[in-house]
Amino acid sequence: MKKTFFLLFSIIFLNIFGQSKITVIKAGEGTPISNATVMCNSKNLGKTNALGVLNFRTKCKNINIKADGFYEEDAVVDKVMEVALSKVDPKMQSIEAVIIADKSDPRALQILQKVNDNYQKNSPQSLDSYSFKSYEKISLDIDEDSIKNYNLFIEKRLDSLKKIPLLAQSKEKKKDSLESVNVMKLMGSSKLFLWERASEYLYSKKYGEKINVLDNRVSGLKQPIYEMMTMRSNRNRIPREIREENRTLYRFFLTDSIEIEGRKNYVIRFRQVDYKQAPNKRKFNGYLYVDAETYGLKKIESNSKKKSDGSITSIWKPINNKWFLSKENFKIKMGSTAFETKKSDEKDQKTKKKFGNYVFVVADYFDFKTPIQENKKDFSGYTMAVKNSDGSILNQFRTDSLTAREINTYEKIDSVGKKYKLDQKINAFTGLIKGKIRVGQVDFDASQIIKYNKFEGIRLGIAAKLNERFNKYISPDAYVAYGFKDETWKYGAGIDVKTTLDKNSFFRAEYYNDVVAAGRFNENLWNFKMKIMNSGIDLKNDRFYHYEGFKLSFENDLSNALTMNISAKKDREESTFDYDFMNLGRKFENFAGQITFKYAPKSKNIMTPSGKFTYEQSFPEFYLNFEQGLKTLGGDVNYSRFDVLAQHNFKTKAGVTGIRVYGGLVSGETPIWNHFAMNGLGNGKDSFNFNLTSFLGFATMESGKYYNDKFLGYYFTHRIPWYFKTFGKNTSSFDVVYRGISGDMKNPEYHQFEFQKLNHLYQEIGLESNHFLGTPFNLGFFYRVGYYSTPSFKENFAIQLKLNFLGF
Repeated sequence: MKKTFFLLFSIIFLNIFGQSKITVIKAGEGTPISNATVMCNSKNLGKTNALGVLNFRTKCKNINIKADGFYEEDAVVDKVMEVALSKVDPKMQSIEAVIIADKSDPRALQILQKVNDNYQKNSPQSLDSYSFKSYEKISLDIDEDSIKNYNLFIEKRLDSLKKIPLLAQSKEKKKDSLESVNVMKLMGSSKLFLWERASEYLYSKKYGEKINVLDNRVSGLKQPIYEMMTMRSNRNRIPREIREENRTLYRFFLTDSIEIEGRKNYVIRFRQVDYKQAPNKRKFNGYLYVDAETYGLKKIESNSKKKSDGSITSIWKPINNKWFLSKENFKIKMGSTAFETKKSDEKDQKTKKKFGNYVFVVADYFDFKTPIQENKKDFSGYTMAVKNSDGSILNQFRTDSLTAREINTYEKIDSVGKKYKLDQKINAFTGLIKGKIRVGQVDFDASQIIKYNKFEGIRLGIAAKLNERFNKYISPDAYVAYGFKDETWKYGAGIDVKTTLDKNSFFRAEYYNDVVAAGRFNENLWNFKMKIMNSGIDLKNDRFYHYEGFKLSFENDLSNALTMNISAKKDREESTFDYDFMNLGRKFENFAGQITFKYAPKSKNIMTPSGKFTYEQSFPEFYLNFEQGLKTLGGDVNYSRFDVLAQHNFKTKAGVTGIRVYGGLVSGETPIWNHFAMNGLGNGKDSFNFNLTSFLGFATMESGKYYNDKFLGYYFTHRIPWYFKTFGKNTSSFDVVYRGISGDMKNPEYHQFEFQKLNHLYQEIGLESNHFLGTPFNLGFFYRVGYYSTPSFKENFAIQLKLNFLGF
């Protein structure tokens, strides 16, 4: 009796809780559509009733909805769904429907603002601790609806090729022809790419976040793409469609409310703002479900303007009244495969048959636990760690079994990857993320190819470093460069020796013979983007000095957040401009030791075979340098040099604010190049100031004019929360910028050359237009105010250009 009752209960449970409910309505009207057909892989799941509702059960991840007189729509399977179909005939739409106003519904915007305001409160990271697991599957393939047609097309094409008379071909052409046929066949029975990953996510307010990649496998590659493991989703961020800065790219409409799992949800539909024609204004790009109680996001589905270009769906679930992401489904078009064919009725007329290629991403999140037992050891090391990468235990975490097509992908693409050395080609791509051009065993530094400054003019160079393919622990490097204005060669060589492969830890020895601007602020441990931003600081400065010598150093990540570098150097240094220090001349021997610390408590890192990779730079960040020059081992000067940099970026209801504070102090007697330049970017008197931005520069200050032995500077920027659309797909906005710097020099008379100390507050204010006219550039207008301002407008005014991706 108990077994019978249990069986009956199970059947009832599966029927009630295993069902999905879909409501199909007319876009723009909200009225139900009856007899709409719901399909899964060409299998009919049923039709909607008079209320536009259908209850069904399916194992499919996606369904297709069709109705006579309406455009088809796809949807990701969920317990409760609502789909709006647009009418096919534009003339009928223009007659029957009321044209949607080209502005958002104020009620919808009010709800979205509450979603943004409550995001942190609703985020799982507002909990003390939690854990969950995920299974992700990423693939590149033809659209499922096209596979059958593709196979039929290829079969006919191969039959027609057999009928063509054999022509005399070179070995190379014959090989290319055979490879082309093999690729055609491959695409018919296998995906082009498949990557599975199972991960464990741990979070603690005390120890931060830890992501363990439990296992993963990539078709065609011997090792995983570590940099791609860090791809971000909507897991810990507000979807781009509803962020405040993108609000003007869409129009939002509150259309309904619906109950999901006993909770009331607002239904908000949205469309892109560039739908100008009246019929298109009735088409929606997607919809949002917003929980009415907490204003947490329950679900978002967003389609491209052209539906065939792709769609993204994310679904959240409430746990302890916090909203955890439970499912994601992406489909993004990545070009197409085209075949040239002849029309049957015209001998010379050719046309192209195209099959779209898509990236498919399916992610399931499960096994949620909160709170969890917090063990410090579980959070040690970098933010992300790879436990296994051979796919041997993936079956433990799969939420859906592999299809025959996916199984074929591993079998067939693995052999293709080995044959065409896909590992090397993928590594070449990931190297570009770090500013490297990877060619086999050699990495070339992209930032060293061409530079410009007033002393060297155009500087062409090449810097090469042997990577982990040469040796996992030992990495020699060398560079050579030539300045066309000073007509001098510069060169250097070094070698890194790693102490472990588990983290960033290595000894380095190097020799160098080069030039650099006098008084440059330390850039030790800066990332590639920061260095690129500051690379234009000497475009109008010719105060350089030559240095030649040796350096020994040791760098080690003490934790995920803290990095230390300690070094000692022995240099010969000489000014390249007319200079004399304390009547001792312009040439000096220098022996100095230095220690550098970088502290970035919120940045996220992963260890890859090519070294540490910071996949998410988060603020605040702190940099500290201390250098001690000694009159020993041949050194001529005794001095101490200290500098510090702190930066932070945060968002409030008033907008996005960025702050940078930096300063330095020199004690002892040392040449001017061991002091601090104030980083002017301007041309000087009677010249119009137009320059490129720099990390620490001043747009209106004359370049190479001011030097101090102590100073404090600051940079303040605030983005006004008013976002508007100009051209293209970007939104524009305005930043208010305020910069200031002040300091002093104890004995300026020790330095015999033309300069000034800066012992009053130098200030400039500016307004910067982001994504100016829809371009990837920011255009800023700056004006000097306060003590150093002059009666000349031209001297006080400057225009500055910056690439937007460089940040604040």
